[in-house]
Amino acid sequence: MTLYSTTPMLNKAKKEGYGIVAFNVHSFDSIFWVLEGAARLDSPVILQTTMGTVKSLGAKNIVEVATAASNYYEVPVGLHLDHCTDYELIKQCVRAGYTSVMIDASMHPFEENIARTKEVVDLAKSLGVNIEAELGKVGGVEDDIVVDEKDAQKAMPEECVTFVEQTGVPTLAPAIGTAHGIYKGDPDIDFKRIQQIAELVDVPLVLHGGSAVSDKDVRHCVSLGMAKVNVSTELKNAYSQAIADHFKENPDHLDPRQYLQKAKDAAIEMVISKIKMVGSEGKLVKTFV
Repeated sequence: MTLYSTTPMLNKAKKEGYGIVAFNVHSFDSIFWVLEGAARLDSPVILQTTMGTVKSLGAKNIVEVATAASNYYEVPVGLHLDHCTDYELIKQCVRAGYTSVMIDASMHPFEENIARTKEVVDLAKSLGVNIEAELGKVGGVEDDIVVDEKDAQKAMPEECVTFVEQTGVPTLAPAIGTAHGIYKGDPDIDFKRIQQIAELVDVPLVLHGGSAVSDKDVRHCVSLGMAKVNVSTELKNAYSQAIADHFKENPDHLDPRQYLQKAKDAAIEMVISKIKMVGSEGKLVKTFV
């Protein structure tokens, strides 16, 4: 196995009407947990890291561990840099072997977003690396990026057309009412807007803020053209809570093999549930071209 560009993975998912979950990983252990869950269901999967995780673990180290895990579980996987605002870090990850990067210039005016995105497209697309960009502003907190609910803006369908045409970006994350993190109330997902955008642009769409959105709503998003579904907070919370519960119940049991096994079990359970949610079970193929 190897690391694959997420472009053909997502194009296939979009064409066949299922989604692929992109799980944010924050440690080397969690890379193996995600791929074990995917292997159990014969599902394609995407690993993704934030800027903070790259700075903590190192881009080259992440690539090497992800490759090793892919070989071990025989699961082809995409490795994605999520919500990056730093062009130099994008270059670093591309050089290290990341197969997908997100340039997030959504906080800038529309024309500047186009210019910054096109710069990354020109850098990475010729290398077969997928590029993802965002239009509108997804609320919540993602690493160091904070967008207040009052500042969140939904993407305009007509602007999505112009954006894709002028940048050549192969994957688009339009803001459609979801938010990063766990919701305080019910998410206000604009399904009509998703359908309008999907009918106007011929690239896979990405659902950001997928944690705690109901399975029914996620499936509806996938049916409308959302081929990539991001999950971060729910996965992180699941294995962190398992460790917290271990020490609450067994404060003197300090063997990492004990509490990490509980974290692994919780993570795999979450991974399996999300894969089943998007319908990618049994969709694994050994190569993507």
